[in-house]
Amino acid sequence: MKVCGFSIIRNAVKYDYPVVAAIQSVLPLVDKFILLVGEGEDDTLALVNSISDKIEIHHSVWDDSLRKGGRVLAVETDKAFQLIPNEYDWVIYIQADEVLHEQDYNTIRNAMLQNVSRKDVDGLLLKYFHFYGSYDYVATSSNWYRNEIRIIKNNKKIFSFRDAQGFRKQPNEILKVVPIDATVYHYGWVKPPEKMQKKVYDFQKLWHDNDWISQKFKSNGAFDYSGIDSLSKFEGNHPMAIQGRIKEKTGFSNLTLPKRNFHSKK
Repeated sequence: MKVCGFSIIRNAVKYDYPVVAAIQSVLPLVDKFILLVGEGEDDTLALVNSISDKIEIHHSVWDDSLRKGGRVLAVETDKAFQLIPNEYDWVIYIQADEVLHEQDYNTIRNAMLQNVSRKDVDGLLLKYFHFYGSYDYVATSSNWYRNEIRIIKNNKKIFSFRDAQGFRKQPNEILKVVPIDATVYHYGWVKPPEKMQKKVYDFQKLWHDNDWISQKFKSNGAFDYSGIDSLSKFEGNHPMAIQGRIKEKTGFSNLTLPKRNFHSKK
């Protein structure tokens, strides 16, 4: 069984993405990792260039006119997927703000081994922790997706769905997946308020035109984290790959929320 990882990234430094941790968390599970780096405005290439000799870096130019439903994210994901050679059986997709936990490696490996020859299985469904505002709290309302496909067969009929949230199979079939007891740790909403505000504003450009954005969002200032509706205190342990950022408080926000938003739940 051969496994390849892949991801896309652009402006990782500018938007404070934990992309190094994301990639490092996948490397023990794969024989090779394909990274598609979009042309950007910072030193992303230097950041990712020396992570590991397992990584094969390719370059891309994003078509930012593909705004309908954040389509450009799916297009870039599909580009990266198509770069994976046919010799690989499984493919692990990780987004630049997602990290796998080493405690789940055996579960993931065993699930891939058990299902590699099954024609009725297209992928594996993983659970999620969505961290919000700091490394200490997770969002718990139904607005946050609880599961998503991050491991798929190397079948080029599979394509990235919507804004690269998940996958479908041509022409538009829902994948046949096996849910496994492994979790993706999502840190996309753990940033200093100023960087979070900038990211939220700029990323609206992947969905909307500038006039609409200027009416709805501020381009600078501090992001207001208090709009969250439901949080739980995180009582577990974070993946080793993200521990350095946590120790340095990289991406940390001093979260101040009304007590009604907190729930005691492991």
